[in-house]
Amino acid sequence: MTLIDLFLQTMETTLPVFAMVFIGLGLRKIGWIDNAFVNTASALVFKATLPTLVFLSIIRADLDTAFNPGLLVFYLAATLASFAITWLWARWRVVREDRGVYVQGAFRGNCGIVGLALAANLYGDFGLSAGGILLGLVIISYNILSVIVLVAYQPGQTTDWTKIFHDIVRNPLILAVFVAIPFAALDITLPRWVMTSGDYFASLTLPLALLCIGATVSLSAIRSDSKTALGSSLFKMVILPALCTAAAWLAGFRGSELGLMFLFFASPTAAASFVMVKALGGNDRLAANIIALTTLLASITVTLGVFVLRSADLI
Repeated sequence: MTLIDLFLQTMETTLPVFAMVFIGLGLRKIGWIDNAFVNTASALVFKATLPTLVFLSIIRADLDTAFNPGLLVFYLAATLASFAITWLWARWRVVREDRGVYVQGAFRGNCGIVGLALAANLYGDFGLSAGGILLGLVIISYNILSVIVLVAYQPGQTTDWTKIFHDIVRNPLILAVFVAIPFAALDITLPRWVMTSGDYFASLTLPLALLCIGATVSLSAIRSDSKTALGSSLFKMVILPALCTAAAWLAGFRGSELGLMFLFFASPTAAASFVMVKALGGNDRLAANIIALTTLLASITVTLGVFVLRSADLI
């Protein structure tokens, strides 16, 4: 296979995901979808269709393959290292009041939608099941670390760990993972009609979620962007994915495991980061700029990253 053929094959994997994002942007621009639609659809995805997708993927999985403690431990270590690196950099280069937003934007990826969609396109059922299990760890670590760094730079804010714990244990995606693992481990089979209906429902997840991401991207916000947003975006989309993927390769990960981690490392900044910044009284415009920039950059950086890793025969 020539490099051109390989690049075209890579685009077939990544572009369908980002095409849906740009379609969402276009539909919002012409007024076919609005804030009410985005809010309702996002809630449906988060509370129902995405947990269903994760649950069905895991119960169909071979846990010996999908559940990899070594991968989970490495991903957690890489997340903590990314968090520390960006925080140290922010202390040196970013004004104090924006440091928390900068750091969260640089390490907190949209793994639940973009990462999972890319994993499904690249690795099919394995991508969904292994990605779903990894997602449980991602949700817990990202939420805790985000609160720590945002509260550190917001005067008068305190950390309510009881609320954070309750939010995590009641998270529909976390619940889906914990409910699904016993089903997969005990090889419990659900009736065919239940699985078929579940597949219909779960199939709404990725296109609906990606449309909503596109609809929330604000081009006008990007035009008024600052160096801070660009710096955080480059950390998120270029520097940290390169460092973490290289570290994973040095740690011995290859093939689908390395590919899955790269896709999660390289996912654009999570939309939930804006909600958390706004709730804590931070610079929500900066948070929105970072989300928009990383979402637009992802179509380029993720495609090139997958191409490079495939060219080197690493994934």
